[in-house]
Amino acid sequence: MNASVIPIYSALLRRSLGQWRGAGRNRDAPVHLLLCICDHWEPGHGNVAVAQADARVDAWCCQYPNNLGRFRDADGRPPRHSFFYPIEMYRPSEVERIAELCRAGFGEVEVHLHHDNDTAENLRKTLIDWKQLLRERYGLLSTDKQSGEVRYGFIHGNWSLDNSRPDGRWCGVNNELDVLRETGCYADFTMPAYPSDCQTRKINSIYYAVDDPQKPKSHNAGIDVGAAPRPANSLMLIQGPLSLNWSSRKFGLIPRVENANLQGNQPPTGRRLDLWLKARVQVPTRPDWLFVKLHTHGAPEGNQAVLLGKPMVQFHQLLADRAMADKNFHFHYVTAREMYNLARAAEVGWKGPVNDARDFDLVR
Repeated sequence: MNASVIPIYSALLRRSLGQWRGAGRNRDAPVHLLLCICDHWEPGHGNVAVAQADARVDAWCCQYPNNLGRFRDADGRPPRHSFFYPIEMYRPSEVERIAELCRAGFGEVEVHLHHDNDTAENLRKTLIDWKQLLRERYGLLSTDKQSGEVRYGFIHGNWSLDNSRPDGRWCGVNNELDVLRETGCYADFTMPAYPSDCQTRKINSIYYAVDDPQKPKSHNAGIDVGAAPRPANSLMLIQGPLSLNWSSRKFGLIPRVENANLQGNQPPTGRRLDLWLKARVQVPTRPDWLFVKLHTHGAPEGNQAVLLGKPMVQFHQLLADRAMADKNFHFHYVTAREMYNLARAAEVGWKGPVNDARDFDLVR
């Protein structure tokens, strides 16, 4: 275990041993699972040949609707995937193919970036140029209903948002939160990063962070959305669940960390679902809404077997079966944009149904 993440593990242990908010669920109260899968979607991952990258895209475009398209959530919608496509790996054919899948109702495309030793000026230009390309050439990204601005969600490559690695690698921009906000980013979805030392002290939260351009990792702390007025010049961060899994232990003693990752050796299960719900990532004004943001690198073949194959089919069936057996359990497939919209709706006191707030601030 990295020395820098020991405080995170200690915090998880304290929560697990009795300070974890909302440790139990009132079975008589409705609960709405808002499920969002944010994919660091890199067909070229591993510097594979173009033919292999193309085959990976083909698998997603074919198997996703064929294997998962029959499932429906409480609003009658199919599973929806958020494809965070990497700027520096851009191939036009990949974006066009995945855009077609999204136009068919199976997800949305957002922004992913790996960079190193960068500057704020270059980052700003990179993000603006990429945003314009995705909108003008492919009709992607979202629009702010009030301002008309093109907006995007963001995941940082190598977890190192806001220059958060201790060695300064894989970023270089201490005011990255400000650059993101000023170029149209509506929210960051990078966390959790555990066991990376980029992991923040703040966990299981939807919150606003204010950039301090004089130091890195300004998102290490922030103001919970809905708990206080939004700070000026702040960026929303939507974290996935992070908790201890006492049913899986190293050496039979030490509980492993549940970090919301989906991959070949971490398929979705009913046990993991319970842990994600128990982490209670929420906006306090809507205690019946549980935000579960998962992450994955879904393009490589080993992870495709989970995301497109039997494990995910079984998980979607599990959700349907649980909703059938429990009249108070409702699940909703949401994209990153919709999850942000729902957080904003909850923040301002929205009392209506989930489905009516999917386009609360931002529309496709």
